[in-house]
Amino acid sequence: MTRTTNARIAGFTYLFYAAIGVCIELLMHQARGVGDDAAKLAHIGQHAMNVRLSILIALLEGLSSLVLAVTLYGITRDEDHELAMLGLVCRVAEGVLGSINNIPSYLGLLWLTKAGVGTDVPDMPTANALRAFLLMPGGSVPLGAFFFAVGSLIFSWLLLRGRMVPISIAWLGVFASGLLVVVLPVQLAGFSTGPLTGYYQWLPALVFQVVLALWLLIKGVAKPATQ
Repeated sequence: MTRTTNARIAGFTYLFYAAIGVCIELLMHQARGVGDDAAKLAHIGQHAMNVRLSILIALLEGLSSLVLAVTLYGITRDEDHELAMLGLVCRVAEGVLGSINNIPSYLGLLWLTKAGVGTDVPDMPTANALRAFLLMPGGSVPLGAFFFAVGSLIFSWLLLRGRMVPISIAWLGVFASGLLVVVLPVQLAGFSTGPLTGYYQWLPALVFQVVLALWLLIKGVAKPATQ
């Protein structure tokens, strides 16, 4: 594919990726409801369709990561082939790990809502442990998120170094991705990061993705300046 085609596909996929990510958050937030773990699990049983839709959307989210990996590699490989390849591998790891993390968890929640029916019933301590694990607070960090951050940082740096998009957009990507690269491992290890939690740490990355997507769709990308 040409650089222009890669840019258009990447721009569309960025917007699609952001939209379906928000959809999953909204669907699962509605499905979980409020209250303790038992109340949340009961609420999930009443909103099982939300969880099933989230499973389908999670598959599309993983596929979108692979599409972005390939198209961003096609855009940046002339600037630095090795770094672009590393970025591709990180975005592929993000898609695979994200699917492995999300889909079994959603399926496990659906199974637990019906665990009291039939012969395959877990004992109460096991059921409580599974419920607590699957309903782990939102501050927990999916492993795929770290690879997303590293891949995004690499591609943002290559776009900046090659002057392929406006410098302001590229620097926003470097800042937003670099912030996640620093914060996410700390949170994954169980340390507190103060106000940089939840939606606050992801907001710069979301703004960057939307702005970059619109630029790629409208203007495309320039040839690397180093050429």
